[in-house]
Amino acid sequence: MKITKYIALIIVTLIFISCEEVINVDLNTAAPRLVIDAAINWQKGTTGAEQKIILSTTTDFYSNVIPKISGASVSVKSNKNLNYIFSEIPNTGKYVCNNFKPILGETYTLTVIYRGETYTATETMQSVTPILSISQKNNGGFSGKDYEIQVSFQDPMDKNFYLVKFFPDIYKTPSYSILKDEFTNGNLKSWQFSDEDLKLGTKIDIAHYGVSELYYNYVNKIISISNSSGGGSPFQTPPATVRGNIVNQNDVNNYALGFFSLSEVDGRDYVIQ
Repeated sequence: MKITKYIALIIVTLIFISCEEVINVDLNTAAPRLVIDAAINWQKGTTGAEQKIILSTTTDFYSNVIPKISGASVSVKSNKNLNYIFSEIPNTGKYVCNNFKPILGETYTLTVIYRGETYTATETMQSVTPILSISQKNNGGFSGKDYEIQVSFQDPMDKNFYLVKFFPDIYKTPSYSILKDEFTNGNLKSWQFSDEDLKLGTKIDIAHYGVSELYYNYVNKIISISNSSGGGSPFQTPPATVRGNIVNQNDVNNYALGFFSLSEVDGRDYVIQ
């Protein structure tokens, strides 16, 4: 009798397993929209001459391939009329410039011409105060048992906005956070980062950016959307509901996704000890 019960249980289990199937929901597919990844970042201690802009399009929900855009005209001009041409690495959607001259406080205009339409955006290059120190405690995080690092910097006595990227070698995509000095202007400030999966020897790539208020607000929205949809990197795929600062001069309704930003960056590599 006991053997019969076991056989019956196995049969029922097999029936349930055989009924499992992947169901793809029939989602409405919008026309592809241009995506412009135009983050000009100037790493402290470098010339900042090498810069990259990536063009792609949106795609349907189930696609794992992001279509790259070739054949566009891409340039960035300073308010002193210095024009920098970004040339495409053939068939990659990556447009590069090797003679860019970043100037803090300078205003730049991005121009992308694609399929007869012109997309523009204007931003000012933001400075960033350097990282002063990185400290570690071994009883941090929500549990009080995780490794936690603290990245400190001195906030200047003016209005500032910041973005930080933490990219441990155990992650597939980086983690981002933003900060403003509205209530703590001019004070010593810090970023904190912890994860229950951090362990001895984990290497963390840290990048500390100065950003504009407009870019801060943009990133704040996409981080909120990313968190509410289950986490992941907010820059993995641009949310279609968040508009950046890029304007289609021919047809405002055919807008591009993405943002044109210019930031000074201070970076560090840290190893959990």
